[in-house]
Parts: sequence; C-alpha cells; structure tokens
Amino acid sequence: MLVAGLAVFVAACGGGSSGSSTGSTASGKTLTVYSSLPLQGASRTNSEALVNGIKLALNQAGGKAGQFTINYKSLDDSTAQTGKWDPGQTSSDARQAAQDKSTILYIGEFNSGASAISIPILNRAGIGQISPANTAVGLTSNAAGASPGEPEKYYPTGKRNYVRVVPKDTIQGAAVATVMKSDGCKKPYILNDKEVYGQGLATNTSDSLKTAGIPPLGNDGWDSKAANYRSVASKLAGKGVDCVFLSGIVDNNGVQLTKDIAAGIPNAKIYAPDGFCESGWVSPKEGGVPTSLDSRLQCTVATLDPGSYPPAGKKFFQQYEAKYGKGNLNPYAIYGYAAMSLALDAIKRAGSNGNNRQDVINALFSTKNLPSVLGTFSIDKNGDTSITDYGLYSVKNGQIVFSRVVKPSAG
Repeated sequence: MLVAGLAVFVAACGGGSSGSSTGSTASGKTLTVYSSLPLQGASRTNSEALVNGIKLALNQAGGKAGQFTINYKSLDDSTAQTGKWDPGQTSSDARQAAQDKSTILYIGEFNSGASAISIPILNRAGIGQISPANTAVGLTSNAAGASPGEPEKYYPTGKRNYVRVVPKDTIQGAAVATVMKSDGCKKPYILNDKEVYGQGLATNTSDSLKTAGIPPLGNDGWDSKAANYRSVASKLAGKGVDCVFLSGIVDNNGVQLTKDIAAGIPNAKIYAPDGFCESGWVSPKEGGVPTSLDSRLQCTVATLDPGSYPPAGKKFFQQYEAKYGKGNLNPYAIYGYAAMSLALDAIKRAGSNGNNRQDVINALFSTKNLPSVLGTFSIDKNGDTSITDYGLYSVKNGQIVFSRVVKPSAG
C-alpha cells in the first residue's frame, strides 16, 4: 500500500519552519480529515468518485496513520439552489473544519474558485489542505495566469498550508495548445467563464498558443446567466474561427454555450478543460449536449486511462472496482485515493507529532520522490506536484472516452 512505503524526504520548505513547530495540536489520538467537494450538480459524479477513493485509501490503511486513528468526514460545498459549488457553503465547510479541535487535514476543493475561499480560512487556523482537483496557477504562484495579489492574498499568516496532487494550469494550457496545433487549428479563439480558474487557464492557454505559433484571435469572458450565446457565436464565425477553447466549468451554462457555438460555427472544433470534462457536459440523459456534436468535442484532464498508470495505479483501479462494483470506475477516484494517501503519509512522517498541525504541513511540503498510485512525485516549495502528464478525451455516444496521454510541448 502507498501509505506503507516510506518516502525519501528532506527538511520542509515553503510550508513554514522546518523541524518541530509551535503550531496548534489537534486534540486526542483520533484525528479528523475533512473533505469538501460539490456533491450536487454537474460535478457530483466526479466528486462521489473522489470520496470513494478517499474512503478506499483510509480503509486499506486500517483507519490509521502512524500511532493515530483517523476519522473521515465528507462535506458538500455545493447547494441544490446553485447546482454547483457555492461561496457561502464553501466558507461554512472550511469554518467547520477550522473549529473542530480534532481536525488535522482538509481535502478540497474540487473547484479552484472554491479553494480561493477556503485556503485563507484554513491558513489562519494552521490546517493543511490538499486539493485533489484544483489547477488554477494563482493558488500557488504568481506565474502567468495568476491575478494581481496571487498567491499571497490566500495566505494571511505568511506561511503556506496548501498543496495539490494535480498539475497546475501552466501544464494544462500547454497540453491544450499541443493538441490544437496537432489537430491543425489555424484560427483559435478562447472563451472564459470569468472565474479564478477559467480566467487563469485562458491566459495560460493563450500564452501556449502563441508559443505554438497559432495565437488566439481573442480571449473573451462569457456571461453564465445569458439566455443564449448566438451573438457570441456569430462574432466568432465572422472572424473565421476554426477552433474554440471553453475555459471554465460546465456548471456556468457551459452546455448552452457549447450548443450555440457548435450551431453558429458548424465546422469549428470545440475544446474544453477538466472543468467541462464530465458527464454533465456530454450526456443527454444528464442535460448535456446532443450526441450529434460528439465528434467535434475534446477535453483535457489530469486523469489518465487506467492502463496508462504505473503498476500501483493499475492495481488501484482493480481494487476500486472490486470495492464499488464493475462499471462504476471514474478516473477522478484515483486522485481522491492519492490525496488521502498523501495525508496519511504526512501524518505518519510527522511521527509522535502527527497531531501537530504545523508539523504535518511541514511533512506535506517535505514530500520527495513519494511512490504513489499516480507514479513517483514530489511537492515543491509552492505546493505543486512534479507530475505533468495530461489525458486527452474524446466523446462517443454521450460518454467521455480516453484518447491518449498528452506530454505538453509548449508553455
């Protein structure tokens, strides 16, 4: 098991001072790991897979991390009213974890915009956070794609407490550009949903397209509350656009946007990132686009086909299906497993101080050459993973199907 293997690690960097800290100590020998994920709306299926992966990792570890017993609590950062992650609910989840004296770590969020809200709350409380899905650059660095004040504004204490097990959007933007160039795009256009994730990724993708020699003809925001996007499609058609990248989340009226762009530019290829790459985008049964558009759609996600993972990853998928049943496999499950495994590993590496929140944060940032279901990875001083591969997915019969691994050549 992943948690049984000892990682080669060095003194913490980026997560605060190394060695034993004066951080707050979680009470008792039973510690709590919270998760906060959207369990309603279009992201529900992926979030449920993440939760199942989290539970499987903890179950295989016997509910223990070193000398501590681990309790897991799943929270929902979405609401029925919004049908997606909600700022107020996200804040409530983070405060609940912060006020629980037994809390040692927090797994979340699924959406980068949600983490922009929860990170500062948990940072003030001195609680480590692991995201299994966030990709927005500005959460961890001020590289291209970040907004003014990022990432410092998320860390009011001046210390880092947030890491992620998926590659950031400089990698995804480069992957998208690599695919669009290989597909023969000549006049690409970018539309973004104006959220933290969508705007940042749009910048990353634009930069990578320029590097690839096919600069976008534009990068505009779309209004998620618009009744339709026929005028947007007409504008792009007038520019001779042949490829469109939808940078954002499908929950922001992405299905309507896709249908209108497809109708208004009949020959255009449509690309989307992990924020769209889910059944709610492509399955008519779940309110997705009609299957007549399948051949024109592609999306990128950091998850790969089960056969593309190392032996530990392949074994995970076998164990997951054995636990949750054949046909219930969702690629996001492996990131839930990886996030909880990293949490358990960090607590274990903190030794007798595994209930000291700062020591556990230090251990997260000390992660070097850790064997995992995703492959061997390290966490850098900003909290980013060393893994860079992205998966490219096509759509067939209303289902998202793995196409190939993309190794970005731009950006």
